Amino acid sequence: MIKKPVKIQLSEGLDARPIALLVQEASQYSSSVYIEVDQKQVNAKSIMGMMSLTLLPGEEITVVANGTDEKEAAAGIERFLVNVKNR
Repeated sequence: MIKKPVKIQLSEGLDARPIALLVQEASQYSSSVYIEVDQKQVNAKSIMGMMSLTLLPGEEITVVANGTDEKEAAAGIERFLVNVKNR
């Protein structure tokens, strides 16, 4: 299992479109992928779960990946959250 802290680097946080793209990114991996914020853990492959989070600019989250491609999954989600403004 990998736990990786990531800082949201968006001027407006994550709204519906970036969340949908994040879910697509997470769904590419066979590993389970979760986003932890405070004491809440949400499946990153669930659009409804991700929509329930309010992720603000500069907020630090933890990406949790567990499975055969967990390193790639954690790195992919981090890359997405750092470069989402370019999508």
